[in-house]
Amino acid sequence: MSLLPYIADPDLVIATACGWLGTPYHNQASLRGVGCDCLGLARGVWREVVGDEPFPIPPYSRDWGETGPREVLAEGARRMMPEIAPDEAGPGALLLFRMAPRAIAKHVGILTAPDRFIHSYERLGVVEEILTPIWRRRIAFAFLFPKR
Repeated sequence: MSLLPYIADPDLVIATACGWLGTPYHNQASLRGVGCDCLGLARGVWREVVGDEPFPIPPYSRDWGETGPREVLAEGARRMMPEIAPDEAGPGALLLFRMAPRAIAKHVGILTAPDRFIHSYERLGVVEEILTPIWRRRIAFAFLFPKR
C-alpha cells in the first residue's frame, strides 16, 4: 500500500522548514524566528504543516550520549508519523540521528534534498547543511509528516 495519500507534500514540508532558517538555537523552545532546538524545529514544522501538536512534549535532557533501554524520541514519532527505512528517506522526511555509538537517537533534522538537511544546532541555530557521510552514518530512524 502506498503512503502517498496519507503524507504531507514534501515541498510544503521543505518550504516550511526553510522558513525557520536563521532561528537562533534555544534549548526546548519552538518559536520560529525567536528560538528553537532540533526538536522544536520539528514541532514548529508539524504545527505549520499538520496542525496542533497531539500531545505535550515532556522536558528532556540535552545529553547526546544518553543511553537507555528505550528510544523515546522514535517512540513519540511513531505515535503520529509513518516510519520508513532510513535508506528510503527522501526530501521532506524527518530524520532522527544517533550522535554517539550505543546512545539513543537524540537529534532531529529534515531532509531537503538527497544530500542536504535542515536542523537546529547549538551555537548555529537553524541551518541547512550537507548530509555528509558522517551525518548519514548517524541516521537511526526516518519518518514522514502526515497530511493535515
